[in-house]
Amino acid sequence: MRKTAYPLLVLVVMLFCACNDEETYGDKKEKERNAISRYIRDNGINVIDENTFEAQGQTTDNAANQYVYLEKSGIYMQIERKGSGSMLEENKQVNLLCRYTEWNIMDNAMQSRDDYSPRSYDKMTVTRVGSQYTASFVSGVMLNTYGASVPAGWLIPLQYVRVGRQTDAEDGIAKVKIIVPHTQGQAYAMSSVYPCAYTITYQRER
Repeated sequence: MRKTAYPLLVLVVMLFCACNDEETYGDKKEKERNAISRYIRDNGINVIDENTFEAQGQTTDNAANQYVYLEKSGIYMQIERKGSGSMLEENKQVNLLCRYTEWNIMDNAMQSRDDYSPRSYDKMTVTRVGSQYTASFVSGVMLNTYGASVPAGWLIPLQYVRVGRQTDAEDGIAKVKIIVPHTQGQAYAMSSVYPCAYTITYQRER
C-alpha cells in the first residue's frame, strides 16, 4: 500500500504546483499595467486628464511631454501635430496612408514599422458614422503582419486630428504618439496581453 500511495502523493503535489504556476488573465493584466507605468516613468511622460485636455483646446503640450489619458479606452495620447486638411467626413469611405513605428512595451523592443522611406506606408480604408470609426488595412506591413483588422487604438486619434495631403517636406500632416493596451491593440497583443507604443502619421490618399 505504501508503494502505491507515495507515487500518487507525488503526482498530486506536482499537479497542485503546476496549477499555482499557471499565469491567470488577471496576472497578465497586472503585468501590463506595471509595464505601462514603467514606460511612462522612464520616458518622462506627464499625464493629463481629459478635462485639462479639453481646456487646452484638445491639444497636448509637447514641450512638457504631455499625454492625455483617455479613460474609456485606456489609451494615452500625445498629439504631436494636429495636421492640415479637415476631420474625416461622416458616412464616406476614405483611404488613409499611415506611417508608423510599433514598440512592444513589455519586451522593450521595436516590433514592427513601415517608416523606412517616403514611399513606404500602410493603407487603410476608414468610414465614420457619428463618433464611430470602422477601418480595414488593404496593404502594408500591418496587413501582412497582423491581418486586415485595424487596431481600435489607431482610430481613436482620428477624433482629434485633421487629415489632409502632404504637399511638401515641411507640410504638417497629422502625427500622434499613443500607448495602447492590449484591449485596443492588434491581434497578437490582444491574445498575448501586452501593450504597444506607436508613433503614427495620417494623410489622405489622392
